[in-house]
Amino acid sequence: QVQLLESGGGLVPPGGSLRLSCVASGRTFSDYCAGWFRQAPGKDREFVGSISWISGDRRTADSVKGRFSVSRDNTRNTVYLQMNNLRPEDTAVYYCAASPTYMGPTATRYDFWGQGTQVTVSS
Repeated sequence: QVQLLESGGGLVPPGGSLRLSCVASGRTFSDYCAGWFRQAPGKDREFVGSISWISGDRRTADSVKGRFSVSRDNTRNTVYLQMNNLRPEDTAVYYCAASPTYMGPTATRYDFWGQGTQVTVSS
C-alpha cells in the first residue's frame, strides 16, 4: 500500500504558475510509476502527465505539453507537477496516482490515488 498526499493548489491568475507536490508514504515511490490527472466539474478525469521512478521516463498530455512538466525528488519521495502559463481551462481538481508499472493515460490502471488539490485559474 502507498498513501499519496497532494499539495500546492490554489487560485492563480491566467498566465501564472503553480507547482503541485505529491508525497508518498507507506512505501517509497521507487516501487511505482506516478501519474497526474485532473478533473473539471462535469468532465471525465483527464491524464496530464506521468513519470517512471526507475527510468525517469516522462509522458505529458498534448493539451499541456510545453506548459506542464513532471519531475521527482528521490530524497523527498515526492513527485511534482510544474504548471506554467496557466489558462482558465486548466481549472480542475488535480490528482496524483501511482501504479507499479503503468504510466499511461488510463486512470483505471492506477492503483493508488491521492485526495486531490484544487487549482483555479481566474482573474
